[in-house]
Amino acid sequence: MDSDLLIKVLGFWVLLASIAILNGILRGAVLEPRLGKSPGHILSTFLLITMFLVAIHLFLHGVDDAYSRSDLLVIGVIWTIMTVSFEFAFGHYVMKHPWERLLTDYNLLKGRLWSLVLVAILFGPLLLG
Repeated sequence: MDSDLLIKVLGFWVLLASIAILNGILRGAVLEPRLGKSPGHILSTFLLITMFLVAIHLFLHGVDDAYSRSDLLVIGVIWTIMTVSFEFAFGHYVMKHPWERLLTDYNLLKGRLWSLVLVAILFGPLLLG
C-alpha cells in the first residue's frame, strides 16, 4: 500500500468513528427510549453496520489510488485495530469504565453484537473493494 492511500485510509477512519459516535447518540436518545434497551441496541448495531458498509463502499470506489486484495485486507485490519484501540482507550481512560464492562460488549451469548460491527469493519473493504 502506498503512503497516499495509507493517509486516506487513516483519515477515513475518523469518519467511521464519527458515524459510530452519532449512531450511539441516536441509540441513546431515540432508539432505546422508544423501542427498549435490547431492541434499540439490535437496531442500532445493524444501522451502524449498514452505514459503515455504505461509507466503505463509497470510500473505496472514490479513491483514485490503486489497491490490491491484500491492501484491502490490510485496510480492514488497520481500521479494526484503530476501532478496538479507541474503544478501550476512550472507554477506560476517558469514560472511566472498568475493563470488565468494556469486555461485555464482545459477549454474543449475552446479546451484545459489537463483534459483528468489527467483522464488518475487518472484512468490509475486502468484500466491497
